[in-house]
Amino acid sequence: MTTSERKKIATEKAVDAQASALGVALVPPPAGAPKGALAAMEDEMFERIHEAVLDHRLPPGTKLKETALAGLFAVNRNIVRKVLARLAHFKLVELRPNRGAVVASPSVEESRDLFAARRTIEGAIIDCITRRVTPAQLRELRVLVKQEQEAYRRGEVRTGLKLSIQFHQALAEMAGNSVLADFLDQLIARTPLVLLAYRVPARDASCSNDEHSQILEAVATGDANRAVTAMKAHLQGLESQLNLREEEQSTDLGKILGLHRAEPILP
Repeated sequence: MTTSERKKIATEKAVDAQASALGVALVPPPAGAPKGALAAMEDEMFERIHEAVLDHRLPPGTKLKETALAGLFAVNRNIVRKVLARLAHFKLVELRPNRGAVVASPSVEESRDLFAARRTIEGAIIDCITRRVTPAQLRELRVLVKQEQEAYRRGEVRTGLKLSIQFHQALAEMAGNSVLADFLDQLIARTPLVLLAYRVPARDASCSNDEHSQILEAVATGDANRAVTAMKAHLQGLESQLNLREEEQSTDLGKILGLHRAEPILP
């Protein structure tokens, strides 16, 4: 087998793996399509990649090659570039000059900042909703938490994760502050990248649905302080499951090479 044949097989395998992660089938590009259809394809590509990040199917550092994506979604590379630019705007993708796009790899500092921002924003959201929640909204939230618990009980982790995200988003929507809800959507989209990059292998870095129940019950009692405290503790607990300690980087060449400084040789 020649080198070019081996490269072709490796490329085909990489494309197949990316198609599987994104949940799309390999299809030939269309000969032409109206502008409305192209816009719909652009939105679909954005949503597919966005969802694959939320589902932990695209880990940090995954290469997103324009040619492969164009073939997977049957669009031209201009549309691929637009989608990658949109994803980069939301900090989900990094655009590297002359090296292409990759799924973003958040730094330790950025990860800490993200959780700090979530505690502030979701604290404000939970304060708002506790003061205005309706019986119908409480019933809807309880159904959501019950579905989440049942999904995890059945071992359906991906479904449980989606429902967990929906719980946080539902609280934001019901709070009635669209600006806070938009901010939270951006932070939630970036959270899985942090979990994948820094989770401790022996621990399950995911939301506790029991804590969701505790938050909900605090909201139901109308105790805003208790509800805010429960939400912030919940997010602090999630962050504590991650290894966000920055290892001190030594610049001592001897330490880096594992060598001890020898006594100077006298002339």
